Amino acid sequence: QVQLVESGGGLVQPGGSLRLSCAASGRIFSISTMGWYRQAPGKQRALVASIDSRGGTNYADSVKGRFTISRDNAKNTVSLQMNSLEPEDTAVYYCYVRARRIGVPENDYWGQGTQVTVSS
Repeated sequence: QVQLVESGGGLVQPGGSLRLSCAASGRIFSISTMGWYRQAPGKQRALVASIDSRGGTNYADSVKGRFTISRDNAKNTVSLQMNSLEPEDTAVYYCYVRARRIGVPENDYWGQGTQVTVSS
């Protein structure tokens, strides 16, 4: 299996910053896409940002200019720098990777989620 361990969530005031990190481990042959989704209460899980193996990025319109995604291919980690946080960013954030394991077709793997709360 592929294990994803997230860190960095918490409580922050509006306008503040947080950095989420996610480390993937296991018998990984390769990782194509890494990214973050979020799910607010009563809403569906939605893409926040993703990054492919060449560094190409994709962001939700609501976070463009405020969030930055990055990855370290050598360490199989992905990070999300979140600036100018707004109460609307409050959600559980989930890390995901699309990975190939030796002898196993490419598949999506998910972290357990980390809570981000933006409130004064």
